[in-house]
Amino acid sequence: MSSTELSNADLQSILEFTSTLARRAGDIILKGSEAIAASGHVNEKKNPVDLVTEYDVRVEEFVKAEIKNAYPDFQFIGEESYSAGARPDLTDDPTFCVDPIDGTTNFVHGFPFVAVSLGLVYKKRPVLGVIYNPFLDYLYTGIKGHGSYLSKNKQPPQKLPLSTPRPLPSLSQALIAVEWGSDRSQTAAGSKAESFLRLAGDPNHASPVKGGRMAHSLRSMGSAALNFSIVAQGGLDIYWEIGCWAWDVCVRQATERVNPFF
Repeated sequence: MSSTELSNADLQSILEFTSTLARRAGDIILKGSEAIAASGHVNEKKNPVDLVTEYDVRVEEFVKAEIKNAYPDFQFIGEESYSAGARPDLTDDPTFCVDPIDGTTNFVHGFPFVAVSLGLVYKKRPVLGVIYNPFLDYLYTGIKGHGSYLSKNKQPPQKLPLSTPRPLPSLSQALIAVEWGSDRSQTAAGSKAESFLRLAGDPNHASPVKGGRMAHSLRSMGSAALNFSIVAQGGLDIYWEIGCWAWDVCVRQATERVNPFF
């Protein structure tokens, strides 16, 4: 059993703290992007498309320290420490799950689809999420049962979705987010390429694509957190990906599922 009980008022207070924390972490990300652009230097982890920089670690350590100071009884699971082998059990205690830089490849290239992703899990259920893109100054926030919101350029938050969702009778009218992932082996990349071909291909062309669905288009923005957020916003119809690894499953449940459909 959790030794900490969280009320709705507590969650509202935590949301304010987490939103401010995300913006402060975003400042570190922006400074890191400028430093990388100036030096052209990055470190690598698994392979050239699965990158880590000192800023992933720096942001995570900053966020962890701020949470520890404000909420000393809360638990913490971070993407970088998780990858390094620190994998505490998920308990009923309030637990922050943090991806310090979601979209690291974008980050090192200066492509402005990067986010810090902060989720709160309570009694093993996601209850609060904040996703912040510092390049665009888009702050997505949500508390379970109270909807989700987007604040653009520090303007008052707007409830998501931003417009009434239209009927989607078929994939031919869908804008779909997809991702290539870090496994670029023949098997993995080939399977994804075939799937993407069927999603985008024209089955009625003189040179038809068998099983093609002729989607409006596919988008690959390099950040799962922002893909989920833009679906909730209404800018994407679907986000489809295969091959997520365990960390993605853990953290996405804690962050992106705190969405306007709760």
